[in-house]
Amino acid sequence: MHQNPTPLLRSVDDLRGPAGRIEALLNGGRPDAPYAALVCHPHPLYGGTMHNKVVYHAMKAFQAYGLPVLRFNFRGAGLSEGTHDHGRGEVTDTRIALDWLQREYQLPVLFAGFSFGSSVGLRACCGDERVKGIVCLGLPVKAGGREYHYSFLSGCPQPKLFISGDADEYGPRTGVEAAVAGAAPPADLVMIPGADHFFAGKLEPMQQALMAWLKQRFELPEATL
Repeated sequence: MHQNPTPLLRSVDDLRGPAGRIEALLNGGRPDAPYAALVCHPHPLYGGTMHNKVVYHAMKAFQAYGLPVLRFNFRGAGLSEGTHDHGRGEVTDTRIALDWLQREYQLPVLFAGFSFGSSVGLRACCGDERVKGIVCLGLPVKAGGREYHYSFLSGCPQPKLFISGDADEYGPRTGVEAAVAGAAPPADLVMIPGADHFFAGKLEPMQQALMAWLKQRFELPEATL
C-alpha cells in the first residue's frame, strides 16, 4: 500500500496481461482517499484510447474527490501489445487493471467506462466484491453492426449509474432504458438533453451528473475541480 503521496500523473510500467504490456496512466490521489478508480475507453477500432475526451472528463470527476485514477489502453490500442479481441480479451485486461489497483492501493474501486469500455467494464466488474460502484457513459446498444445485450445486469448487485445522451446514435433511449430497467437495483439513469454518443458540447453536464452521483451515493467530501 502507498504510504507516500503519489505524483500527479505517472506512467505505469508493470501492468501486463496475457497479450503483453498494457499501456496505462495513473493520476495520483490524496493519501486518505477512500476509493481508487478505474476508467475504460471506447472502441479501439474506431480510434478509442485512454486519451478520449469523455474518458478524460470522467477521470477528472474522480480526481475532484481526491481519488487515484487508473486509465489504460486495451490490447492493441496505443502502445498496448496484442490485438483487439472483440470484447473477450478486453474483459481480461480490465480485470488485470483491477488486480493492479488492488495491489497498489488496497482500496475499494469505483469503475467508469465509456461506450465499448462500459460494455466491457460491466462484464468485468459485475459481482466483483472489490468494485463498489459502476458508471456507464454512453452505453452502446447498437453500434458497428453489432447489438449489445445486457440481460446479465439482472444479477449485477453493485450501485450503477448510466449517463447517456437523448440523441445518442449508438444508444437509442428506448434501448438504454430497457437495459437499466432490467438491471438489479440500485440502477440510476441520467439522460443529457441534446447529447450525442460522444457528449459533444455536453461534456460538462455529463461530468457534473457523474460527480453528483458519486457524492450522493458514496458520501464523498466536497469536490475541487
